[in-house]
Amino acid sequence: MKISYQYKIKPNKQQAEIIDNTLEMLRYQYNYQLAQRFDWYEHNKCSIDRCSLVVCHLPELKEQPNYYSQKASLVQLKKDRP
Repeated sequence: MKISYQYKIKPNKQQAEIIDNTLEMLRYQYNYQLAQRFDWYEHNKCSIDRCSLVVCHLPELKEQPNYYSQKASLVQLKKDRP
């Protein structure tokens, strides 16, 4: 038989402010990195199926933001916003 426990935290006013601030920064960072990925897709998409390859110019691809490159940016963010 597996037993699980559920706890309800009751932070004081100062702790609630710290939790809210942390969640707000996490939400901002997530949305920023998601926007980076959408921007990369919008700038690098090309409608190849609508023209021949001889006529169609393919733009130079920018570096795609991925998990590891965005993870590396968190180190600098932690230094900027302790």
